[in-house]
Amino acid sequence: MGTESEEGRAEVRHIVSLALAEDLDAAGDITSKAIFGPDEAGAARIVAREGCTVSGMAAAAEVCLQVDPDLSFLPLIHDGERAPAGAEVARLDGRILSILAAERTMLNFLSRLSGIATLTAAFVVAAGAKTRVAATRKTDPGMRLLEKQAVVHGGGELHRLGLYDAVLIKDNHIAAAGGVAAAIARVRESLGSGIEIEVEVDDAAQLEEALAAGVGRIMLDNMAADEVAACVRTAGGRAVIEASGGIGLAEAASYAAAGVDVISAGALTRSASGVDFSLEAVADGR
Repeated sequence: MGTESEEGRAEVRHIVSLALAEDLDAAGDITSKAIFGPDEAGAARIVAREGCTVSGMAAAAEVCLQVDPDLSFLPLIHDGERAPAGAEVARLDGRILSILAAERTMLNFLSRLSGIATLTAAFVVAAGAKTRVAATRKTDPGMRLLEKQAVVHGGGELHRLGLYDAVLIKDNHIAAAGGVAAAIARVRESLGSGIEIEVEVDDAAQLEEALAAGVGRIMLDNMAADEVAACVRTAGGRAVIEASGGIGLAEAASYAAAGVDVISAGALTRSASGVDFSLEAVADGR
């Protein structure tokens, strides 16, 4: 589910409405209302103060729409595109009160999401052409769709949006079920033998068990790069091999060199620094 689908657009509307409610409440922007009349016109531009891969334009546009349907928001650099430091990324025209009411919420979305996209883009470069980079479920509560989409804007993959859209057998499933094979058997009995299954394994013995069961994707969890390389050799192309667990930007290249198909990194969403954007009012409307 992306932000471009109807379900995705509805989710963005909901997220934006919550963000605006915590900033404006019922009273609105009391400072700006004390200074400007309700119909005074204004214009502004949003500038990236540092180089980044842009994400969050859909959320920024939705902020403007919810604050004031007559507020014009024009993106100049689109999601997934690179913005150099100092670049003007969007323009706004409309009531000055509406521009100022939307300002912080817009910038918060752009900062957070562009930070994720920018870090993801760096991971993609470090991983090289043969290894894909994927997000995890380590997202801020309520922000998963937008943060996962920011990973896509940076060149990465969604992986799964939640517990509902893919089967991933993890360590606690395995422990409670009595082993890798037992957990896989229970899934197939419940959901059918044709269901796509990914299994998280902690060591070579669990890897062999998962391969013997014929699963299509195996996640190597918290293994050193040399252990991962050995597991890739053992798998011999029988399954898609994913490495995960404590992989930061500095480690991405070594895990890619180990031969994995996918690196999934919580760091993409958990460790991304916000990008510095500013909104600058334009007195003459240009």
